[in-house]
Amino acid sequence: MDWLEKLSLLSQETGLELDEESSGWREASPACYTARTFGVASRLLDHISYVTLRGGQKIPVLKVLLTSACEYDCAYCPFRAGRDFRRATFEPEELARAFLQIYQAGLVKGLFLSSGVTGGGVRTQDRLIATAEILRHRLGFQGYLHLKLMPGAEAAQVERAVALASRVSINLEMPATYLQQLAPRKAPGSVLLQPLRQAYQAAQNLQSGPGHRRVSLSTQFVVGIGETDAELLRTTAYLYKQLGLSRVYYSAFHPIAQTPLEDHSPENPVRALRLYQASFLLRDYGFAFEELPLGSDGRLDLAVDPKTAWAQRYINHPLEVNRASREELLRIPGIGPKSALAIIRARRLTRLRDLRQLRQLGVNVNRAAPYLLLDGRHPEQQLTFIF
Repeated sequence: MDWLEKLSLLSQETGLELDEESSGWREASPACYTARTFGVASRLLDHISYVTLRGGQKIPVLKVLLTSACEYDCAYCPFRAGRDFRRATFEPEELARAFLQIYQAGLVKGLFLSSGVTGGGVRTQDRLIATAEILRHRLGFQGYLHLKLMPGAEAAQVERAVALASRVSINLEMPATYLQQLAPRKAPGSVLLQPLRQAYQAAQNLQSGPGHRRVSLSTQFVVGIGETDAELLRTTAYLYKQLGLSRVYYSAFHPIAQTPLEDHSPENPVRALRLYQASFLLRDYGFAFEELPLGSDGRLDLAVDPKTAWAQRYINHPLEVNRASREELLRIPGIGPKSALAIIRARRLTRLRDLRQLRQLGVNVNRAAPYLLLDGRHPEQQLTFIF
């Protein structure tokens, strides 16, 4: 089969891998960025997604596997061993040159490269690194590159991947109890968590080294196998605080034919949304895991976002905007890191007295008003507190 046919096969189901808000290598303009129609654009569009860089710029990236063959039999994975579907494999140089054609045609500006595991995680990691080295050092590609770490990757491989990539990640998948049942070859903690710890150290060394280059780290959980939100968010809090992850992703489970879980119910996507919102409270808003509004069953309320649920439970008196600290402002629904900073800057120049001023500063006043005082007064749209 030709490279385009392989690319189509090896890009299928990669939508299960999530990636955004990334950072890394400085973007170099391709030789010709205006998209030229060379007969493949329409066949590639379904396999192109977008990544948001620091500063808000969105770029198109190609998501692809080096091979869809896999010796692992994870019960939830479309590429599991024994599943009957057409598979394909790229050689490292073949994939690097295929990607470069797409890049030079202006269709994408980055690459998300993963792989099924064949011949063990170490051998597979070598092939991923070889592809990245060809792109960086022989073909001169300096754009966005996300490299997956394979289960059981060795320390030297992790260090090399970090040196080559804009972002590296390894999917922790699910809490260990469920992993033992559904992906037993990934169950030992060192197989998945140790490479992530090594990546953190390598990224720290790179950032403090001569080039001061930043590489972001991420991971992903499958949501809906039986785990609780508390289990996922406790691990998320650890990953943000101890390993400096830029993002934890949550992929709502959906059943895949010819897998042991094909009859398992799909997860409500709202649950993944609530997990994301709670994870942002941990990452960006100064919340501790113990403060998250989890129910007695260890789950978040699907009917209301976690920040509002926390405020309804714990804010008994409205907050004076003109005196509140940044930490206090960040606890108010409708106020984020940017609008909290904007409030602090604005009140150095003037007293904040009405909701129009807050709206101009980026506050969602409909959510925030019930919890605020403006110059000692309840805003006109203030709802009545129930004590």
